[in-house]
Amino acid sequence: MAETPREDAVPGTSEVEPGADAVARSEADLRRYVYVEELLRDKLSEALGGWRGAVESAVPTLAFALVWARTENLRTALVVAGACVALLLVVRLVQRQDARFVAYAAAGVGISAFFALRSGRAEDAFLPGMLQNAGLLVLLLVTNLTRWPLFGFVVGVAEPEAFAENPTWWRRHSGIVRVAARLAWVLIALNVVRLAIMVPLYLAEQVAALGIAKVVLGWPAYLVAITAMGAILLRGRTPIDPSRVS
Repeated sequence: MAETPREDAVPGTSEVEPGADAVARSEADLRRYVYVEELLRDKLSEALGGWRGAVESAVPTLAFALVWARTENLRTALVVAGACVALLLVVRLVQRQDARFVAYAAAGVGISAFFALRSGRAEDAFLPGMLQNAGLLVLLLVTNLTRWPLFGFVVGVAEPEAFAENPTWWRRHSGIVRVAARLAWVLIALNVVRLAIMVPLYLAEQVAALGIAKVVLGWPAYLVAITAMGAILLRGRTPIDPSRVS
């Protein structure tokens, strides 16, 4: 008598893959949600790191700007920013908490140091961030205009098995495409504002003003954008699975 395949087995294999437990946990988590908007609210909150992630991202940049404004010594400003990252990392490790947002800040300081030290111009420490904003702006515009909004993939990866089989399964649902595109337009507007303010300051070599602008246009501006996205998500009721709400 043929053995009935296990329901949790991956198609085409006789055993459960090593990562099956993680897949099962992800799918169990997804079942807590009925609407696309519910899912995105939680996933975006996780991605942004909450208030603590915001502080950890902003402190090294603010430290760089303040030290440079007082000393006009590029190396000193970068050392202080790096020390801030190290301190934040130690606190996370002592508390045995996720240090990924400190790692993001460390990567940002490292890239900024490379650009600034290579040219000797302090304002070049802000060039990587502006290039990132410009790249993200182009990417968001292209994907929105071609109806492949990036936020759709946030929904897509929420179901790992479906995503592994077909990463674009979410595009079958026009509601997901619409919601994802609306969220992306908010970030497009944010990056336009950032570049419109920071590029002229960079060209004018206004280092202290660049530091302040980077902080203000960082998490505070993100909070405004998140508020706008929150309004979009709170209004909508787009089912993840129509059969669950029919």
